[in-house]
Amino acid sequence: MYCDNSENFEKKCIPNTVDAKIAVLTPKEDKDFIVRKIVLQKGGSMPNHTNEIQHQQFVLKGEAKVVIDGKEFHAKEGDFLYIPGGASHYYEACYGKDYEFLCMITTKEDKIEFIK
Repeated sequence: MYCDNSENFEKKCIPNTVDAKIAVLTPKEDKDFIVRKIVLQKGGSMPNHTNEIQHQQFVLKGEAKVVIDGKEFHAKEGDFLYIPGGASHYYEACYGKDYEFLCMITTKEDKIEFIK
């Protein structure tokens, strides 16, 4: 067990993105779920893709355009997003602010496919 500030976790650049970093907050040995903190810097983006597993996301701060299966959302601080497994989705931090959110997923094996 532990209690630590999310800023103290190692941040890694996310491949195939523009100005996006990820920090895994859950211990490696957890067998049920994973909590990740993702930051898209102002102007950053994550390309359109699908995952086999669902995502549950809580916006910590900032704003972004989030498109899920073709439906556009203006996600902002305090919002919760549910992305079903198999749904295409992408992000653009296009509102002049960094976009920070928690992304909760299961530990099941996942397959990511990028959509051109």
